[in-house]
Amino acid sequence: MIASAVFLCLFALLCSMLRRKAWLSVILFFISLSNHAPPFKDSMNPFMWAMIALFKGNQVTVTTRFDAEGTLAVIEQERVDTVYLVPTMMQRIWNLPEPVKSRYDLASLRCIWHLAAPCPAWLKEAYIDWFGPEVIWELYGGTEGQGSTIITGTEWLDHKGSVGRPGEHCEMKIVGEDGGTLGPGEVGEVFLRPLAGQGSSYYYLGAEAKAIEGGWESLGDMGWMDEDGYLYLTDRLSDMILVGGANIYPAEVEAVIDEIEGVAESAVIGVPHADFGEGVVAVVAPHAGVTLDAQRIVAPLAETLAKFKQPKKVYVL
Repeated sequence: MIASAVFLCLFALLCSMLRRKAWLSVILFFISLSNHAPPFKDSMNPFMWAMIALFKGNQVTVTTRFDAEGTLAVIEQERVDTVYLVPTMMQRIWNLPEPVKSRYDLASLRCIWHLAAPCPAWLKEAYIDWFGPEVIWELYGGTEGQGSTIITGTEWLDHKGSVGRPGEHCEMKIVGEDGGTLGPGEVGEVFLRPLAGQGSSYYYLGAEAKAIEGGWESLGDMGWMDEDGYLYLTDRLSDMILVGGANIYPAEVEAVIDEIEGVAESAVIGVPHADFGEGVVAVVAPHAGVTLDAQRIVAPLAETLAKFKQPKKVYVL
């Protein structure tokens, strides 16, 4: 309740400042409010960054709806230097025809932050090639405030697939089903805790926060850490599909499907199966004007994924 009250007060202040155009064009911060962006109401991070930018005399540009080409136009027109995106937005921008993407001057961009969902490796590499590794930054963490990781594009090239190492104010560990701490390379549930103790209090509506002895808390993500302490996420624990005792992470399969030419986006889910407990099903949305059939999806998957991870059924919308 307190967080909500603070949010409403700050939001009212922001709206007032925007109406009066109380900014200086020094550094431009871009936030998109839409069903496909990290909106103010879903995360304090973009709102907090916007407020900091305004208080430092910078310009904040807010759009009311995300549009892939429209975003590029706004960046060019307003000379945006920092963009706050989620991977769905990144992919829709990337899927624009090359002549459209090259039509806009994006040289003002100094920092592209992405967060809030897994980013397929191929998409991240595409953006690194497009803008340079020093421009691409990724943040992993939760509004709950237990901790976070950050990774630059340059680091990512040496640790492909990672979301970074724990920040200086927190620590992380990977926990197995038996409650024990797992070693490098072993997949388990990701637990975090602030070094200074719990920094915030929160509760979920309709669910219980998951905590274990020692002040460790989980956001519900699965992953593993390498020898250098970099975290790699596999999927949400609640999304994991169990097929005949084997764990399948939908995000891995979706990343392969989304790379297929003509695919706009996909969703991989588990459905009841008489023999294996669950079966893997993929639902695929093609780009507008593109016709896809299930076979065009299945064939590339057989070349990339282990047989037990391949969807047994593919539905094209």
